[in-house]
Amino acid sequence: MTAAACPEDLVQAVRAVGVRDERLLQAVRSTPRAGFVPSEHIAHAYEDVPIPIAHGQVTTQPSLSATMIEGLGLTGREHVLEVGSGLGYQTALLARMAADVVSVELWPDLVRAARRNLARQGVRNAEVLVGDGGQGVPEHAPYDAVIVSAAFPTVPAPLVEQLRLGGRLVQPIGTGGREEVVLFERTVIGLEPRQVLMLARFVRLHGRHGYPS
Repeated sequence: MTAAACPEDLVQAVRAVGVRDERLLQAVRSTPRAGFVPSEHIAHAYEDVPIPIAHGQVTTQPSLSATMIEGLGLTGREHVLEVGSGLGYQTALLARMAADVVSVELWPDLVRAARRNLARQGVRNAEVLVGDGGQGVPEHAPYDAVIVSAAFPTVPAPLVEQLRLGGRLVQPIGTGGREEVVLFERTVIGLEPRQVLMLARFVRLHGRHGYPS
């Protein structure tokens, strides 16, 4: 990592893809990604790239995370569900943008690491739980916003059920490899697509409402 590498490099990368939410840009600026990547990859922490983590997973590219978060239209008052905690970087961004975050991750060792990373950064309004992300966390529902960091051709029904009327959900729609990242809104007739935010490559969603683990 060069001496100049810092969160401001990621702020510039996030601006470059069209993110304009100043609160979100400040969240990127004030969240050191180096505190959320494996030690062997710290040299790449402030590059706008996904980083490999355990279980064949990767962290979401920061500019992609920011685009997805901006799509949720957070004001600071929301109760948010995140599916796919990874090592907690996106969770930390969400925590700076919303009232509180419930994050669910399939792998217990990743949950432990994310909790440690968030605690070290003083993030107190995010709870990271072990579970099947496609089933959501019904005991904490309803949610004002849901963000899914793994691909599946459809939105899992439990996530729709746990999203309040008028709430927004962002998920990569596809089979894993090249997806449309879609913004949805829950209406009286169900989940309605509102916008394709971008095309991107994601790992697959695993679990009862995803692919077999």
